[in-house]
Amino acid sequence: MIIQSDFSIFLETNTSTYEEERDLLAKFTQLEKSPEYIHTYSITPISLWNAAGSGISLEYIIEGIKKYSKFEVPQNVISFIEDYFSRYGKVKIKDFDENFFSLEVKEYKENILRIKSLKNLIKREFEDKLLFKKIHRGLVKQLLINNDPPFPVEDLARLDDGDDIQIEFKEGWEIRDYQIDSAKAFCASGYGVVVLPCGSGKTIVGLEVIRLLKKSTLIIVPHHAAITQWKKEIIEKTNFNQENIGEYSSLKKEIKPITIATYNIVSSENHFEIFTKKNWGLIIYDEVHIMPAPVFRVTGEIQSKRRLGLTATLIREDGKEKDVFSLIGPKRYDIPWKDLERRNYIAKGICHECKISFSEEEKKEYFNATKREKIRIAGENKNKIYVVKELIEKHKNDKILIIGQYLTQLKTIAKEVKAPVLTGANTQKERDKIYEKFRKSEFSILITSKIANLAIDIPDVSVAIQVSGTFGSRQEEAQRLGRVLRPKDHPAYFYSIVTKESVEEEFFLKRQLFLTEQGYKYIIEEWD
Repeated sequence: MIIQSDFSIFLETNTSTYEEERDLLAKFTQLEKSPEYIHTYSITPISLWNAAGSGISLEYIIEGIKKYSKFEVPQNVISFIEDYFSRYGKVKIKDFDENFFSLEVKEYKENILRIKSLKNLIKREFEDKLLFKKIHRGLVKQLLINNDPPFPVEDLARLDDGDDIQIEFKEGWEIRDYQIDSAKAFCASGYGVVVLPCGSGKTIVGLEVIRLLKKSTLIIVPHHAAITQWKKEIIEKTNFNQENIGEYSSLKKEIKPITIATYNIVSSENHFEIFTKKNWGLIIYDEVHIMPAPVFRVTGEIQSKRRLGLTATLIREDGKEKDVFSLIGPKRYDIPWKDLERRNYIAKGICHECKISFSEEEKKEYFNATKREKIRIAGENKNKIYVVKELIEKHKNDKILIIGQYLTQLKTIAKEVKAPVLTGANTQKERDKIYEKFRKSEFSILITSKIANLAIDIPDVSVAIQVSGTFGSRQEEAQRLGRVLRPKDHPAYFYSIVTKESVEEEFFLKRQLFLTEQGYKYIIEEWD
């Protein structure tokens, strides 16, 4: 490990301690580049605050980098880590009276009062306390985290109790140790994010939190298929009365003690009232890394509710990690994907990058195209169909999911391999029917657009073939691998087909970053 004074870290991958060092860095840094032999990480304020929020000690970080560093650690790096790590908890929100919260600022008072938009919210000042109206709880946290320099707030003010419910797991159901630990880590504060791999049972963590708190719960999910999945899990694994589970979507508008809604519906201003319509004791944000901006806005106004974010990755391609941190809360629990793989809680994932050339005709078209056109031409490279057919033949006894970005491409593949294709144009009823047939093995190949990125529960799929994707999206890469990681007694295969000598190669290097950080290696294959 080579630690530099610009807060970047180079990590050699061919040493005996590589895995130990990688797991250490994953806890408090961000992976930036991952070519074959040397990976580059950066230390950032938010990576340090998430480490602090998840219970990692400052001593653990400092001792770790000193132990593994090839050269003496620059003093300014140690000072940076100590300074930013210790900022978490220095600014606190606490209860004051029925109208005001107090912002306890200690040594930062003068700096904070220089923030003009924040100073306008302050109604009274004391020696180390600033009072503001309760309605501005979320806004204060956002203003402080987005300031330069930023101030992360630890929110210790009271949370609403919410209406009581009765719920227990059915007899004989065994919850895993890491699911128990992550639920307890969240309940200690009542707000924050639990980060667990796809296929490891994040829904069960949500149910364990509901069981521990026994409070009315609003669960917000990416799409209707996830509503069906959550409802199924609640009914199968708990004794909670099915009549008390509500659905709030484009199809139904029910509000019950446990209500499951979609981001799409609650993003509409006509439906913001769902957050206040019932005395919720807990709000769960499933796949919090894709939570839309309007939901951030309303979440800022309901900071008195317990808030649990569930995700496989804290990466947001829109750069709103700070908003997740300030409005949902810091990371409370995280576990390396490879740890769960070693314990057989998720399948062993084998990743392949399949590189293929253009035809001569498409190559001419590509080099004469605009930058935007090049992205699509590379993504829809017609030669990719040959790789798809070879992989289908190789895995003819497995269930295969083919995922892509472009509908024309997917329909062409569907025609060639004689498989059904699902896109956003299908109704929810049509999707559910096709998923059910796929689960029952009425066919072994399913082709989908990016609607399959999230929350599709098809446990026995063991091969995913990615024919095109959303630019350099690290979170999409992780989610797509996650479609095949449900526990099974054989490996899961993830193939990404990439056009050589095109922008796709550049995008793909970025897409690989998160999975590389988790310990996955890509087998690079040249296809002719």
